[in-house]
Amino acid sequence: MKQGKSRQNSTQDAVGSIPAIGEMVDYWTDAWQRTSIFLDVMRKRDDQAREHAANPVPNVLNFEAELVSDGRTFDRPVNYLLVRIIPQEGVEIDPAKRPFVVIDPRAGHGPGIGGFKADSEIGVAMKAGHPCYFVGFLPQPIPGQTIMDIALAEAIFLEAVIARHSEVDEKPCVIGNCQAGWAVMILASLRPELFGPIIIAGSPLSYWAGVHGANPMRYSGGLLGGSWLTAMTGDLGNGKFDGTHLVKNFEDQNPANTLWSKNYNLYSNVDTEEQRYLGFERWWGGHVSLNAEEMQFIVDELFVGNKLAAGGIHTDDGVPVDMRNITTPIVVFCSKGDNITPPQQALGWILDLYDDVDEIRAYGQTIVYTVHETVGHLGIFVSAGVARKEHGEFASNIDLIDVLPSGLYEAVLEPKDDAVNNPDLVNGEWVTRFEPRVLDDIRAMGGNSLEDDRCFEAAAKVSEINLSLYRAFAQPVVRAMTTTAMAEASRHLPPLKLKDGLFSPASPVSSWLSDSAKHARENRKPVAEDNPFLKMQEQVSQMIVSNLDSWQKAKEKMAEKTFYAIYGSPELQAVLGVDQNPSCSPSKAAKNPSHQAQVAARIVALKEAMTEGGLAEGLARALLYVAMARAGIDERGFEAIRRMRKLRVGSPKMTIAEFKKLIREQNNMLVIDEEAAVAAIPGLIPVAPKERQAAFEVLLDILKSPGEVTGVAATRLSHIADILDVAWQSSGQPTVKERAAPKKRQARRTSPAAKHGAGGDK
Repeated sequence: MKQGKSRQNSTQDAVGSIPAIGEMVDYWTDAWQRTSIFLDVMRKRDDQAREHAANPVPNVLNFEAELVSDGRTFDRPVNYLLVRIIPQEGVEIDPAKRPFVVIDPRAGHGPGIGGFKADSEIGVAMKAGHPCYFVGFLPQPIPGQTIMDIALAEAIFLEAVIARHSEVDEKPCVIGNCQAGWAVMILASLRPELFGPIIIAGSPLSYWAGVHGANPMRYSGGLLGGSWLTAMTGDLGNGKFDGTHLVKNFEDQNPANTLWSKNYNLYSNVDTEEQRYLGFERWWGGHVSLNAEEMQFIVDELFVGNKLAAGGIHTDDGVPVDMRNITTPIVVFCSKGDNITPPQQALGWILDLYDDVDEIRAYGQTIVYTVHETVGHLGIFVSAGVARKEHGEFASNIDLIDVLPSGLYEAVLEPKDDAVNNPDLVNGEWVTRFEPRVLDDIRAMGGNSLEDDRCFEAAAKVSEINLSLYRAFAQPVVRAMTTTAMAEASRHLPPLKLKDGLFSPASPVSSWLSDSAKHARENRKPVAEDNPFLKMQEQVSQMIVSNLDSWQKAKEKMAEKTFYAIYGSPELQAVLGVDQNPSCSPSKAAKNPSHQAQVAARIVALKEAMTEGGLAEGLARALLYVAMARAGIDERGFEAIRRMRKLRVGSPKMTIAEFKKLIREQNNMLVIDEEAAVAAIPGLIPVAPKERQAAFEVLLDILKSPGEVTGVAATRLSHIADILDVAWQSSGQPTVKERAAPKKRQARRTSPAAKHGAGGDK
């Protein structure tokens, strides 16, 4: 009897564990409705793609714009356009502020991602009061246009922007996204006078760089035998390279997202994701083409050859492209979550060009970088959160960036809270500080060894050989066989384009999908979140993602091992002529003897000028001397330091360019000979006690804006107060210099050392 009851209870428990029939019905009702709406979104995506392609100038800008300059009318025509962004209602533009110019990548997708939404690079720049311009492009290139033609066109665009804002002292800030970043750096190397600060977001500049176990795209060129496939693809396209192939490369880096997660996310959140999905697909599916010659340059010179940082690229006139010629600040924005342009590829060019920070200063360059922890490649210039934070802070602090002393800095953004000192001096919700860094900070992120670089050099040499063989033996045959009709037909064959025709208006299911989705929306019954079938669905999805991720990791691991096994062979490297000199790195840029001579002459000139100048020079030097002891340069300090531009009584206010020159010269003097530079400060400050005290109070206000002056900085400030004979009392400390002993002060003021600047002739 007991056993019977036990068996009955067991049966009841088992039955109780089986999902109820009602839960099953609810789930399948929800699934059918989701499927109907999902397929209708796919139909809308196809309709949207056709409408977008039919637009004469397809773009995804969220702002109205007016044409300023058309590259098709230039002597060397290109398919690029310059437009002025019209501010949205409620946005006030300050005509006295420098303009921003945003340039989008032409890497398979169409233009507009820099102004994709209100919270974007363009949006936050305009919110900060800056006039904005955008450089976009048409889907088809002008026959014969080259990368250098585009660089010349962008120079003309910048000249037009500068002319339209001739009353503004500062040059435009230029933002280059992804592929546009290296294009901007090439132009800035050739025409540095056209640029204000340059912001390169997610831009690869050191193409071989990376770490083992990650960054698999850098192996592609070597594993495919080099750029001969690029040449053949261009020939099969009758002189054009379909950008769909580039988009496919991006998608192949994350098969879990491409094959499953992206569409599953839409399906599982179909009631809320439709607009976001369609908005992104409008850009992602808007493919453009390049001339075969353009793509060949990109692959040979950059992706496989890695010639940009090494100075191996030359203009049509033979002028070398040397990024050390850039004289304006360079802001590098990258992310650890970016598998397309990892931090090593975004920052490795600094190690290729310079041996140490002193060499960066010798070239008068200012390099600022910030590394996001998680955001992916597209998020760097698409994410609204990134736009509001990083890009918003860059726009708000662009003048500070422009006057930073030469050197290497990391931009550190900290949340603004009620406890922050002088919150009225902070723009936005973040406090931006620029902390000095050294090259070892970049090396600590990981990168190539000398042996790794030799493997990539071997791959580049194999690429050159294979390309030569293709051009000699196969290219004539391929070109002879390819007709215009065949090339046009081939552009519709890639899988990314084939799927766009599944839900065309001509499809027999198109009208049915619309009606079915309408019925599903009207009778929508979402399933409960605790439904057991929904939980099973999520588990299956996670399993699919996990398996695809494992497959991708295995494939990447095999690709890496194969690459190094082939190109790491000493015998192959010897045959290819790869230099085995342990002190010779194939990615390192050569030194410039003429520049080294110029630097030596400049050092002599700065030493001789240490005793020259007046109040502005003296205060700037004292400020920098004290600030060197702090962790970094704070935006609150710069907001306060603006008043130094007003110190020239009876003279016009200093322009940003003049102020920048002042700060950099005084900083260089301190770097060259700190003791002599500091000793010369009293000779630059007015002798009258009231004027000198007032000047010191201005200095103190600036230094206290980020917080109280303490530690080594306080000791340095005490030293300045001492040599100037002024009174200052730090928090909790006695007065540094009493106002007594007038005879001693008078003797010091009239001494030759004070008159000419102590140590000024050292």
